[in-house]
Amino acid sequence: MMSSSAYSGIGMTSEGTRERLVRRLREKGIRDERVLEAIRRTPRHLFVDEALSSRAYEDTALPIGRGQTISQPYVVAMMTQAVMRDEPLGKVLEIGTGSGYQAAILARLAERVFTTERIGELQRAARQRFHRLGLHNVYTRHADGLEGWPGQAPFDAIVVTAGGRIPDRLLDQLGEGAVLVAPEDAGTFQQLVRVTRTAQGFERDELGAVSFVPLLEGLD
Repeated sequence: MMSSSAYSGIGMTSEGTRERLVRRLREKGIRDERVLEAIRRTPRHLFVDEALSSRAYEDTALPIGRGQTISQPYVVAMMTQAVMRDEPLGKVLEIGTGSGYQAAILARLAERVFTTERIGELQRAARQRFHRLGLHNVYTRHADGLEGWPGQAPFDAIVVTAGGRIPDRLLDQLGEGAVLVAPEDAGTFQQLVRVTRTAQGFERDELGAVSFVPLLEGLD
């Protein structure tokens, strides 16, 4: 349970401010009410630097340090909506914890979320946020995201929050009927793709152009 202090104080933390963001996302095509409710309940201002907190509920990406960003809420909502299904999600893997905002949204929609971050400083800060918010179903690891989390596979969904080529090692960690959503390099831009694992192989859908930081290997 989150303390009331997380919501108190200034107008940007108010229910009305978050409701306006939800309304904008609905107008832009987010239709899954479960996703919208998760965004409504998640205090985005806790995931950005205090100096930027007044902009936390704008529908825009914001810097979080170390050359990384917290994704635009619409993109977070779109990627989350793309992995949803009729039955509840069990295990979800996120590659690229960053601020922890995407994982926090997923944690309200899945039984367990496993998230990896290659930059130790960001991973530790995100872990503290999850603890503060009482999101005890999120498991973090300072690790090379290109490896995934094989010890916890298979996953019902994998969300990749950095752009590049989708590693085969991640596709191998999908369960049958599971989906992976990732920004993939497509020449001069990135294309958000959804890959579904079926009994016959993999099916692929393109969801639109996006812009993410690059998917890198190794640790920092």
